[in-house]
Amino acid sequence: MIRHEVIEKNVVLLAVLTLLTVSIGGLVQIVPLFTIETTIERVEGVRPYTPLELAGRNIYLREGCYTCHSQQIRPFRDELERYGHFSLAAESMYDRPFQWGSKRTGPDLARVGGKYSNEWQYAHLVDPRSVVPESIMPPYGFLRRPLRTDNIADHLRTLKALGVPYTDEMIANARADLATQSNADADGTAFAARYPKAVQASFDGNAGVVTEMDALIAYLQMLGTLVNFADVTPEQIRQ
Repeated sequence: MIRHEVIEKNVVLLAVLTLLTVSIGGLVQIVPLFTIETTIERVEGVRPYTPLELAGRNIYLREGCYTCHSQQIRPFRDELERYGHFSLAAESMYDRPFQWGSKRTGPDLARVGGKYSNEWQYAHLVDPRSVVPESIMPPYGFLRRPLRTDNIADHLRTLKALGVPYTDEMIANARADLATQSNADADGTAFAARYPKAVQASFDGNAGVVTEMDALIAYLQMLGTLVNFADVTPEQIRQ
């Protein structure tokens, strides 16, 4: 008690000891991070967004979809039974910003890719209550307008500067890949080699024009589809 009283009455000593305590606590948390290559688990399959998916993600952000839909499945039994495997940090490694969210007015979308057909997604976006009568989501029929594509290569180039592993080939072919993915009849051989597991389709049913609807559906249809969770082991997650 006497020693503690001395510390409390000496402002300088108290400040020094407080700084020392905080410094030790900080070092205990920070130093271990320098002993591992990355804090993100290594899983196979994660790739950068295709140009069309990236454009769709931009529309998703622009329309504020993240305010009603999360993209984070927590490791709880009820969530696993409803949505699937819990979210991994690696799935969001190319997101700027990530879309984990904190509110679910609508369902979580982390595993929505492939859950519904393109036709269902289109109908749901144009008139949500035509497929989900109790839905309170507003309609997004206006997304059937043409998508702006002239700046997509610049977008990929900027993300590459921030660390996303887009290659010069991907950037050079950005507009062509965007058009290819939105046309089911186009030759997608080179596109598929650059972006494995990417869905190629006329998402809104109109192959003649690339629309914002095409882009948004392409983005939704890839969510949760890149990682084969049957191959993900606890050891991989701890790495």
